[in-house]
Amino acid sequence: MTDQTGRGSDALEAHLLGLIDSAREQASEDPFRNPVLAVTLAITRAFDRGEIAEADLDGLFARLRTASLGARAQRLRDYVGLDQADAAAVASELVAAVPDRSGAFEDFARLIHRTAFAVVFTAHPTFGMPQAVASLLAQAATARETGRREELVDRAAALSTRPDVPISLDVEFEQACAAANNARLALDAFNGALVDAARRRWPERWTELSPRPFAVASWVGCDTDGRTDIGWWDTLRYRLISKRMQFDRVMRELPDIPAARAARGLAEGALSAVNRQLAVAPRLGDKPSLEAVHRFSLALIIERERAQTDAAPLVTALNAALEGTQDEADRRAIAVLRAGVETHGLSNALPHFRLNASQIHNAVRRVIDLDGEPTDAARRRSHLATIHSLLDDVRPVAVDFGALAAERASAARLMMTIAQILKHVDGTHPVRFLIAETETGYTLLAALWLARHYGIADKLEITPLFETASALEQGIRVLDDALRNPHWRAYIKRIGRLTVQFGYSDSGRYVGQLAATFWIERLRLRITEMLVQNGLAEVELAIFDTHGESIGRGAHPTSLRDRLAYLAPEDARDRARKAGLKVRLESSFQGTDGYLLFGTRELADASLARIAEHVYALDIAEEDAFAGYALSEREVRGAAKPTGTAAAADDPIYSEPDFALEFFTVVRQEMESLVDDTGYAALLGTFGPSLLDRTGSRPVARQTDSGGPARITHPRQMRAIPNNAILHQLGFLANSLHGLGRAAARGPDLFRDMRRDSVRFSRAFRLVQHAASVGDLDVLRAYVDTLDPAVWLERARRTQKDFRRDELVVIAGALERLDLASDLRRLFGRLTRDWLALHAAAPDLSGMSARLTLLHALRLALIHRIWFLAVHIPGFRPQAGITREQMLERFLRLDIEGCLKILDEIFPNEPDPTLGLNFGEPAGPRDTGTYEVEHATLFQPIRRMFGQVREISGMIQHEVGAFG
Repeated sequence: MTDQTGRGSDALEAHLLGLIDSAREQASEDPFRNPVLAVTLAITRAFDRGEIAEADLDGLFARLRTASLGARAQRLRDYVGLDQADAAAVASELVAAVPDRSGAFEDFARLIHRTAFAVVFTAHPTFGMPQAVASLLAQAATARETGRREELVDRAAALSTRPDVPISLDVEFEQACAAANNARLALDAFNGALVDAARRRWPERWTELSPRPFAVASWVGCDTDGRTDIGWWDTLRYRLISKRMQFDRVMRELPDIPAARAARGLAEGALSAVNRQLAVAPRLGDKPSLEAVHRFSLALIIERERAQTDAAPLVTALNAALEGTQDEADRRAIAVLRAGVETHGLSNALPHFRLNASQIHNAVRRVIDLDGEPTDAARRRSHLATIHSLLDDVRPVAVDFGALAAERASAARLMMTIAQILKHVDGTHPVRFLIAETETGYTLLAALWLARHYGIADKLEITPLFETASALEQGIRVLDDALRNPHWRAYIKRIGRLTVQFGYSDSGRYVGQLAATFWIERLRLRITEMLVQNGLAEVELAIFDTHGESIGRGAHPTSLRDRLAYLAPEDARDRARKAGLKVRLESSFQGTDGYLLFGTRELADASLARIAEHVYALDIAEEDAFAGYALSEREVRGAAKPTGTAAAADDPIYSEPDFALEFFTVVRQEMESLVDDTGYAALLGTFGPSLLDRTGSRPVARQTDSGGPARITHPRQMRAIPNNAILHQLGFLANSLHGLGRAAARGPDLFRDMRRDSVRFSRAFRLVQHAASVGDLDVLRAYVDTLDPAVWLERARRTQKDFRRDELVVIAGALERLDLASDLRRLFGRLTRDWLALHAAAPDLSGMSARLTLLHALRLALIHRIWFLAVHIPGFRPQAGITREQMLERFLRLDIEGCLKILDEIFPNEPDPTLGLNFGEPAGPRDTGTYEVEHATLFQPIRRMFGQVREISGMIQHEVGAFG
């Protein structure tokens, strides 16, 4: 496709990229010139002159998508280290590195029989690209031949970047299952490699091994924090599907030999029973009738024994099959299958349930006679004393499906759901129970009371989520208050594990991403000390980092190796080893971006290999790779530092604790102040949310009483993921950059020394470097100026076109009514001052690419053209409480879909269907006209251009590397 000058899409791309370079060069000599707005204006004029037609954008977009997707596929390949040591090599290295001494086999068995890491597939609204594009992207990253990779990228680039519609919970669950299946295949391959290497070294004993080093888990379908659209029947159905997948795996992987007949019979019978249960399970969507619930519950109960509810009988049958055959290939297959069943029970992925602390408090409030909130410091002791008294006398109650159907309290209903899952679906392993916004020990004790009340305390891992600024500061007091209670201490000892969850979304956006990771590490170290001080060193510490994928949510952007080391710093791991603590690490892989790391079998194998290297402190390039990893408890206390990194004790970030504390305190203070800035809310909330398509099943839109999106007055009014995604889309990742300038300026020489000499600090700062490479204050200023009426009036003053002057003046008037300019200008000054200080301290920071800058300029040009057309909407009487002036203001906030829906009703494109019909009376007045011209010249072009605006948002997502 060519424009009127004869340029093809390749020439158009080159021309526009040349405009970016030229504008930047001119801006370097003219400080009053914004290069992004200059290119935006040039594109607008090219549209006006007919040099670019809207249709020309199709070819241009295809080229830009090809470049973005090709670069992302290569980054994905490099990120997981697809060309580095594979899982089999890592497993062989692990076995070979075991010291050759008496008891070596027992040491190795203890090492691999404890699950040390779990891959957790989570969801949230982070499904920012179509499933078809994600699949092609993963295949392209996997492809080894350049031609094949380019073919797959071209196929992906031919598709839209906009996410699938609708994205239901079922869709999210299916994608999570696909990723989990690849992870399970990779885990089986790694366990098989461990078995193979062990068989070569210990040929007489290898069948005693049942490797369980890693596990796969998921909370998709079980996460009810902040949502009411997941019924308990949905959760049960998802758990049954997971169970069916596990039995499918057994039937597929179990050798068809006489010795395995009993195991096959168990699995076959269970699979048939589960299918009968699923046949009557209510489907997602409408609330089922009582009859449907009754039918489902009877199927669960009647088929319970045939469906199996514990993996022990199946494991026993697999053991018998292993002993009953001498064929080495069959024995290996059975050993690997047994390991997977022992690790995951009767589930494809272990379940994580989650809800909010307030829901726990509400459920217990009906049996506790206290006023005020548990988070009120003045009432802390009374709440702790009262819940202790309740724990003294709690007695378990019976749970049936009728009681579950009748229960209205969210926390009680979830506890009962878990009780029924443990009873009727899979009770092999304890279930993870995550509590968001835990800010008091009372929450943990109240959850324990609920668990004991419903008879599942011995099968429930109650896990606080420390994510808010308050929780990160007070987290140690929360745990200390709980541990002072004898009921909680007894519970922890009985479960054998203390599990904590660290969140990076709210903490990152409220205190800054770098500051958040420091406070999280600090809290982690204090938890280690607390366990030792309380005589609980024998209790395993499980740390679940729910960091998402992008730098806005905490995952390190440079490599999976960096990501794992960034989340679990060597100093913290070293202190745990010296304290004799067993630590289990768990990491979130979230939505489309996270699932990409397991998007093919090859990517999953590589991801697991990097995880194994991290967990076992292996450096394949070193001969003494096993040195320092604790094979036995006696080695823990005297362990040397693992190879591959500088010794944690020598890292100056720890030997200079005052620098770290002051540096990250300043970042936190600056970020907290930024969040409360009215200009920051205006920046995020004016048209930022409308730049994004809906990217998940969770409801995200808030509406005003008169319709349209509510005006955001504080970032807390939106969720963390869209908060972060909007920063990506506006071209400046404040939650990863702001505050660092002022912090570095306090001690610039020490800051530079830390970047050079500290492994921990330099790794953290690479996150900042990536944020800087996809950000540009010129881009942000272009968006800020777009909302400034003075800019539009200045443009009106200089234009030579009368029609354009009128449009510009009307837009300026509407922007004046929104009254955003002064707050946004002040905000931009704040961000600029800090950025200048950061750039002075780190002048090597790279800037935004010309291609990404062009995407922003193109989108701004489209937004401006939409506004020009909106000015010409005909006058109308107020409809549904909205005037034409209010309609224009909603257009400026890019509520395009809502506005067009109303305009379709006010200006119908179809004639009145009652015309010509005889209703038995004289015909009354009717509007006989239609508005084909308005639709053809205004509404349809606006709709098309807004689709292109959203298309560019998808491309920006690929350039940044993640959504939210």
